[in-house]
Amino acid sequence: MTASFTIAIDGPAAAGKGTISKAVAEALDLAHLDTGLLYRAVGAKTLEGIPAIEAARTLTAEDLERGDLRGPEAAQAASKVAVIAEVRAALVDFQRAFARRAGGAVLDGRDIGTVICPQAEVKLFVTASPEVRAKRRFLELSAKGLAETLEEVLADVKARDERDMNRAEAPLKPAEDAVIIDSSTLSIEEAVTQALKVVATLR
Repeated sequence: MTASFTIAIDGPAAAGKGTISKAVAEALDLAHLDTGLLYRAVGAKTLEGIPAIEAARTLTAEDLERGDLRGPEAAQAASKVAVIAEVRAALVDFQRAFARRAGGAVLDGRDIGTVICPQAEVKLFVTASPEVRAKRRFLELSAKGLAETLEEVLADVKARDERDMNRAEAPLKPAEDAVIIDSSTLSIEEAVTQALKVVATLR
């Protein structure tokens, strides 16, 4: 397969879009980009005192390999820098070039189907209730030995949703032609199967 084929997968924090995206990319032998890592990397650099816009404009591939990008501090910082229009603009070209690469690609994030790749051949929006997402994130953090209560994680999830959905620049929302997958009561395997069925019908 040499032609470009883009699958855009959006959704709120801890809905399962990252896991689903990786599985879909692997099943279809497509390249995968977790665009949230771009913002986490920028956020992590701001925690070191680098201004957000400068951090975005000087981002390198090596910055995406930092070991601290999955932690709660980077997640919070990412949500804060993502509301800055200049930061988003600095990262758009990188994402669009990746999306249209030969062989096809799967991108997951919060504005892939609406802003980054509105012409994507497949658009999915993966969601779940805040309570389910908080429990997933709590278990993930607990497994890493990071001490946060379930109540604190739920408050964090809701705060991130509020910022992401109400920011002026590229707010989190499903594209008009996106297929919604609610993963609240689905296993990973069931959610991936649903996603692959949608791709099969549109490919």
